[in-house]
Amino acid sequence: MDAFAGALRAVATGPWSGVAVPALRIGLIAVVAWIAAGVVNRGIRVVRQRIAERLDGSEQVKRAETIGRVLRYLVSVIVTLIAGVLILSELGVSIAPILGAAGVVGLAVGFGAQSLVKDYFNGFFILIENQLTTGDVVEVGGKSGLVEDLTLRYVRLRDYDGNVHYVPNSLITTVTNMSRGHAQAVIDVGVAYREDVDRVLDVMREVGAEMRGDAVFGAKILDDLEIAGVDRLADSAVVLRCRFRVLPLERWNVRREFLRRVKNVFDARGIEIPFPHVTLYAGVGKDGTAPPLPVLPIGSPSSTTARGT
Repeated sequence: MDAFAGALRAVATGPWSGVAVPALRIGLIAVVAWIAAGVVNRGIRVVRQRIAERLDGSEQVKRAETIGRVLRYLVSVIVTLIAGVLILSELGVSIAPILGAAGVVGLAVGFGAQSLVKDYFNGFFILIENQLTTGDVVEVGGKSGLVEDLTLRYVRLRDYDGNVHYVPNSLITTVTNMSRGHAQAVIDVGVAYREDVDRVLDVMREVGAEMRGDAVFGAKILDDLEIAGVDRLADSAVVLRCRFRVLPLERWNVRREFLRRVKNVFDARGIEIPFPHVTLYAGVGKDGTAPPLPVLPIGSPSSTTARGT
């Protein structure tokens, strides 16, 4: 111990003292900064884990994870800046002019990069207000997809085709979150005008009840099928609307399965799902008689047009 203290004293008073002492201080600053960042990040991680254990919903757990990741990033940036300023002072660089210039540069950047500043402000409020978290399916900035990453700068989405979109937070004015609470699988079914609407609605109820009791889809459906009735009288079909209240992110799966089953039942019971067609009206003369339609050879362009195919 005495030998080590003597060696340090020799270094401090020897010819290399002008270099060794600042080097030791710089090394000490770097080590302390590294330890401080590690301790704070570990503390944030422990607090986040304890909060997540007390939360019930998976959405709140994801929110805690996202906020914890952002806080760790901020701590790393702040510790690095403080350590950099202290190291510059040890190297003999005057800090006051740097701080003054940083203030002027910050003001200029604030005016010149307003969108960047807005990104960080919007990102902060998006996190605090829990508008979206990683793992949600959302529509923001004209893009929709699964949220893979959320920072103070941008939101990273991956759509159904696998494309990755980076949406700056400054462009987010409206957030449509499809992963909260429950969803509604709205389904439109078109049938021919000659079909009995009440009979078709009964068939749709049967298919909905069958799906409600299914081992796979029954767990995804929260309520019985809700029939809205005739939604509109389209050009070629009567459009009937219904919906299921389902778990988040299951609306598309339930809708596809319902349409598949409805198609099979309609085919089995002879209920027509019409193709688009056109009805030709030859008109009525002044005497009240209508001229007969011309008989065209089958397969000719005119006959194909007349049949509306």
